Amino acid sequence: MYMTHALHRSLQQSPDKVATIFRERRRSFREFTDRVARLAGALQSLGMQPGDRVAMLSFNSDYYLEYLMGVWWGGGVANPVNIRWSAAEIAYSLNDCDTNILILADRFAPMAEAIQSATQRPLTLIYAGEKPVPDGMKSFEQLIEETQPVPDAGRGYDDLAIIMYTGGTTGFPKGVTQTHAALWCASIQRNADVAPLREGRVLHAAPLFHIGALGRAIGQFIAGESHVIIPLFEPAELLRTVERERVTEVTLVPTMLQMLIDHPDFGQTDLSCVRRISYGASPITASTLETSLQLLPHVEFTQAYGLTETMIVASNPHENHTGPARTKGLHMSAGRAIFGIAVKIVDAEGVEVPRGTVGEIAVKGPNVTHGYWNRPQETASALRGGWLHTGDGAYMDDAGYIFIVDRIKDMIVSGSENVYSAEVENVICRHPAVASCAVIGLPDEKWGETVHAVVVLRPDMTATEAQIREHCRQAIAGYKCPKSVEFRAELPLSGIGKVLKRELRAAMEKQPAHAGH
Repeated sequence: MYMTHALHRSLQQSPDKVATIFRERRRSFREFTDRVARLAGALQSLGMQPGDRVAMLSFNSDYYLEYLMGVWWGGGVANPVNIRWSAAEIAYSLNDCDTNILILADRFAPMAEAIQSATQRPLTLIYAGEKPVPDGMKSFEQLIEETQPVPDAGRGYDDLAIIMYTGGTTGFPKGVTQTHAALWCASIQRNADVAPLREGRVLHAAPLFHIGALGRAIGQFIAGESHVIIPLFEPAELLRTVERERVTEVTLVPTMLQMLIDHPDFGQTDLSCVRRISYGASPITASTLETSLQLLPHVEFTQAYGLTETMIVASNPHENHTGPARTKGLHMSAGRAIFGIAVKIVDAEGVEVPRGTVGEIAVKGPNVTHGYWNRPQETASALRGGWLHTGDGAYMDDAGYIFIVDRIKDMIVSGSENVYSAEVENVICRHPAVASCAVIGLPDEKWGETVHAVVVLRPDMTATEAQIREHCRQAIAGYKCPKSVEFRAELPLSGIGKVLKRELRAAMEKQPAHAGH
């Protein structure tokens, strides 16, 4: 159970098969593995010892996959950096886990000085880009070219493989630790549940610093299949790349899927090569899923539910997106627990609740994190009695299907009634003029909280606050309907396409008054 095992297998069985495609650059598994072994030697020559952390701040590229495998081949621990963070936040994460090697891409090289000035120890900076190497940095390409390949360190099982920083919304980010065994188990469990496509080409559009994209990359390496990479999600480039490279599978966040099907080039692109679209990271609205299924009837749609602390928990297969299962509404579930993972829905005391009752998802399995780096109290709070408490609110039906309703912290309590934002968002998004929306709770002296909707309209379409509220009243109880509606040109999104509800709340807190109507 070690991450680089997959490369040895591919080198043995299919060395000339395409491993990575990044725009005009293609590399076989033979070339890729040689570069990985050389990068590992270079990192060791720069001081990386077994278990040392190495960070990368970059958009997606073939270099990113080489970084991950190179760090593991050399015996180190990967620390992928969130591309949306400030220099201060980045420096905090580097200091927190004592990282002193940082690889930067073109876009982030100008941040180097600010990051360096905020770190507690000198950083070795490596430039992985296409422009001239900045002063004070080493060249990623030159290091690979000038270093001899080294043997695989073979670290695995309970050795630490990666630290992925998450949170930071209410305090400092915390580092989720994952071992080689945890990542391996999660990937094998996912591949057993959703079989890898033979001769498949997976497109990585979601950022590789995020567990969803990184986990899909690991699974593709284990399967010995090809990776196609674009720097970041941009609908036009994604569509061009899918058509040009004959991509068979794409993994998307629901907001990305909506932007893709809304793009003018969507109907002009040959997507006949696509056999599967996997989606996850946040709940999908019924309107987005229904439209996607209609526009792409030849594509298998599967959902994966997981989090940084687990990689994957449950999946919802293509079969539930068609026929009688779809009629029953199973396509809107997060699926059922995959092989080897136990899931239950619990109350605040950790007691399992009856089926159909909303509670918190708790998870136990070999894929679950051992805890947060240097955070014993937060580790103890999240891992109780051997179960990881996820913070996700959901209910489970009699067949074990999980239906996510909200983050526990995002649940709105209005007049002692619980309102789940996902339910309200689904209703609002069924309005023909609505492109996307987010629902949050706002403080209210009378009701405790009131429901507030932030709506993005489709181009050349209009709707009023009254029309949105009346549309909701036709479908859900009055206390769930938004008491106020705000129209925006766009919603604030994270690096992976999740709506940043904390930013919406912060913006409303700055306004003088927002009591319900």
